[in-house]
Amino acid sequence: MMIIAPILVGLGYVVLMSLIHEPHRRRFNAVMIAGAGAAYASGGGLGIWELVFTALMAYVAYRGLESWTFIGIGWLLHTAWDVVHHLKGAPIIPFLDDSSFGCAICDPVIAIWCFAGGRSVTDFLRARVGSRRPRSSVG
Repeated sequence: MMIIAPILVGLGYVVLMSLIHEPHRRRFNAVMIAGAGAAYASGGGLGIWELVFTALMAYVAYRGLESWTFIGIGWLLHTAWDVVHHLKGAPIIPFLDDSSFGCAICDPVIAIWCFAGGRSVTDFLRARVGSRRPRSSVG
């Protein structure tokens, strides 16, 4: 369950973000990357490196305003930071010891979606369901 739940959270994130129309979806996700970069800043336990990582993620988020690739890179950077915190720092959710581990599993799911262009999966599903309906013949 420690692996399945974070994957489901990542998939849930993708579905919820799919409800936001472009170009707002990409910009909103860039803001999310900036926030993810600062998630450990107040108590991650890695000192000045928390601020360095926050600055790096701010740059990646800025580039992500115009690029899904940079947003995907941001999620992978955050994955690496989650692993570091799981092994050496404080968890992302202070009262859940394995929360950084879970985040490290969730984030690549989101990154894959971003590298695929952050397309709306809800639009894709609607199109697939609509194409399977039998067509009525007017006679």
